[in-house]
Amino acid sequence: MSRMRALQKTQAGFSLVEIMVAVLVLSLAFLSLGALAARSLSSNGSAMSRSVATIAAYSILDAMRADRPNAEGGSYNTLISTPIAANNCPAADTTLASVQLKLWCDKQLGDPALGGHVATTTGEISCNAAGTCTVIIKWDDSRNGNVPGTSDTIQQVTTTGML
Repeated sequence: MSRMRALQKTQAGFSLVEIMVAVLVLSLAFLSLGALAARSLSSNGSAMSRSVATIAAYSILDAMRADRPNAEGGSYNTLISTPIAANNCPAADTTLASVQLKLWCDKQLGDPALGGHVATTTGEISCNAAGTCTVIIKWDDSRNGNVPGTSDTIQQVTTTGML
């Protein structure tokens, strides 16, 4: 009985220092989980943008397959020095190629996942007479958590396919 009383006197409960250390460790753990969740959302946004760009590239390739003679003749080609910008879509005239390019620019390049109708979202198309086409889509990914002005900001999807 005297031993139990001696133990009770030496250890009466948690000290304030132990409780403060436990609270500090839990606070750091919750802050880390919050940062992890924020980075996860950013990465998911970037992945969605890449998926939308890939879909846009295949969309114009499918449109060109429906108009193969004009695609192989260069009607869909854009000059590398002046790619199609989402904020300055080409006007549609009476040709199927111009209508397809206008629709592609308005609906695909202007998708909000790629930034909407902004100058930094561009599309380039290059087809040769053999039917090999390359579509390059570029967009600014800084709104998905990448730091503006770094190499991670401008993203690019390049798709090459046969008509």
